[in-house]
Amino acid sequence: MRTLYPEIYAHAEYQIRVSSLHTLYAEESGNPNGIPVLFVHGGPGGGCSPQHRRFFDPEKYRIILFDQRGCGRSTPHACLEDNHTQALIDDMEQIRNQLGIDEWLLFGGSWGSTLSLLYAQAHPERVIGLILRGIFLCRQQDLNWFYQQGADAIFPDYWQDYLQPVPPLKRDNLLKAYHELLTSPNEVARMAAAKAWSVWEGRCSTLDPNPDVVEHFADPHVALAMARIEAHYFINHAFIEADQILQNCSTIAHLKTIIVHGRYDMVCPLNQAHALYQELPESELHIVRNAGHSAFEPGITDNLVRATDSFALALA
Repeated sequence: MRTLYPEIYAHAEYQIRVSSLHTLYAEESGNPNGIPVLFVHGGPGGGCSPQHRRFFDPEKYRIILFDQRGCGRSTPHACLEDNHTQALIDDMEQIRNQLGIDEWLLFGGSWGSTLSLLYAQAHPERVIGLILRGIFLCRQQDLNWFYQQGADAIFPDYWQDYLQPVPPLKRDNLLKAYHELLTSPNEVARMAAAKAWSVWEGRCSTLDPNPDVVEHFADPHVALAMARIEAHYFINHAFIEADQILQNCSTIAHLKTIIVHGRYDMVCPLNQAHALYQELPESELHIVRNAGHSAFEPGITDNLVRATDSFALALA
């Protein structure tokens, strides 16, 4: 079974001004002359970490990470103003242009798969392939499953903690109620809601309970950005049309796409990956039988590293 590559350091870091308000953190590691690959993190609002460099052979890849608007080391933190999907797609183009890259491989999981697909559909000539994990199509039914009714049947104990910040009379529309709490001027209410929202996601992300994952999601800096930005995007239907990704798959049908998805993914159920696979004739679907949603579960990591190695060989 493949594991992550050894730890490496970034050899270049950037602060990229993408608007009058937002400045993004971006970095490069690996081989400056290698295959350009962009790691597209999840959330939205999740941010990237040094661990994310380790899915790629540093001798073969020019590894680019960036924090999307409002999260990680990008500023201003947890900011919702001028933060929407088209802006993120434009930001990726600005990074590509600034780094002098003609075309690149995209590697994204969860919301990172959503954004990678939307970018590829907008700029197919700039993409040489896709490695996608934990497919999230961002349809209303996908949001309802995790934030209203569906996953609660699998994790009824965790669900009670998720419900706790929301008054009973507002629980018929939890996404709306959470959005109100997370944009409230009451800082105590905002932070309590952010932690409950984020911990719910962390608890459901792995097949086996993982306290380290939950602790990361519970970190106040992480939780506030992730909860606020996710609720902002999801209350606005991710700023895309209904079923937009599947309906526009013809624009990327020619791209080699490797899809990796846990059989027991409770955050983004497998039917989303299967629906995407059926629309992309050049895609492969790898269903990991003993995994949930997290990229760091052994079976998911194994498949993702094999995918990056496969692309490295094919593109050499």
